Amino acid sequence: MATATATATPTKKKIKFRPTDDRVLIQPSEASDTTTGGIILPDTAKEKPQRGTIIAVGPGKLLDSGKRGEMGVEIGDEVFYGKYAGTEIEFAVDKYVVLRETDILAVVDR
Repeated sequence: MATATATATPTKKKIKFRPTDDRVLIQPSEASDTTTGGIILPDTAKEKPQRGTIIAVGPGKLLDSGKRGEMGVEIGDEVFYGKYAGTEIEFAVDKYVVLRETDILAVVDR
């Protein structure tokens, strides 16, 4: 079972996450403050991020056979996910997204 310890930025408080089944916990990338033309955007006009880093991974989907399916992503992977996928959660001032592995659109190769 994969668990991870994430560090909240301002307070440096350690929080343990353990997603269930085929869910992953993602820390979204920061939204851009300016457009390509140099216009500064207020918080209300910023696009919702669709890219982030996996912080924690669940054990895998429970199959009909009773075994767990293998996860195709791992902690530290940078991924793209659907704009309205998952559930946003907040701890202290850090925001995260919990979503199913099937909601991940692509993994960034490095």
